[in-house]
Amino acid sequence: MNNKDIPIIILCGGKGMRLLEETEFKPKPMIEIGGKPILWHIMKIYAHYGYRDFVLALGYKGDYIKDYFLKQRYYESDFCLNTKDGEISNVIPNNHFEKDEFNIKFADTGLETPHGERVLKLKKYILGDLFMVTYGDGVADIDIDKLVDFHKSKGVMATITGVHPVSRWGLVKVDKDNIIDNFAQKPMLYDYVNGGFMVFKKEFLDILKEGEMIEDSLSKLISQKQVALYKHEGFWYGMDTYKDFVFLNELWDKDPKWKIWC
Repeated sequence: MNNKDIPIIILCGGKGMRLLEETEFKPKPMIEIGGKPILWHIMKIYAHYGYRDFVLALGYKGDYIKDYFLKQRYYESDFCLNTKDGEISNVIPNNHFEKDEFNIKFADTGLETPHGERVLKLKKYILGDLFMVTYGDGVADIDIDKLVDFHKSKGVMATITGVHPVSRWGLVKVDKDNIIDNFAQKPMLYDYVNGGFMVFKKEFLDILKEGEMIEDSLSKLISQKQVALYKHEGFWYGMDTYKDFVFLNELWDKDPKWKIWC
């Protein structure tokens, strides 16, 4: 299998309860950043490096995601519709329309399914030796080629991308007399968290069990020294709350650090 044929599973089944203002009527991956679903932004990151084969693990309001991609051409174009016979003609894309080259498999993996089990349900779509998995709510300026090369060099079953999260609270520092000398507004934290953008050998599917999260299966491999950490020191941000949604939209207008594509 060519490197670029590695399938990417994107976990799109969650409800996003902390984003209820947006997710009451649409799934979390379809929340728009700069007029495009965050799912599209994630796919553009992979496609920039030539990885275009996606498997979307659908759940909550999965039909909304199918509908978007099936009708994207019409959503972003001017066209004529004859309501008598349903014929569409004179399709003229708007100036902002982008012709993406995604190969997408849409797979219903259940409403309440833990994401480890969602991946397991997609076993029939993993044909080669490697596959990738990421969450449907995080963007980064990550180099996917370097991530894959790193995984291969380690010879392990799983590689996760370690990122520095941003504190959701301001951190206070004081001197020896307990007088505040620094107040950092939402600083980047030193420790690493799993930011998605994971690479697995196909054998990892034998570790996954029904009813488990991906982290449950990864924990089983840690004692065997079979999990590597790819340290990403660049930009990463996960959209978990409405404030995150607002922040990413503001960033898109000013400095979209994850926009590595042209």
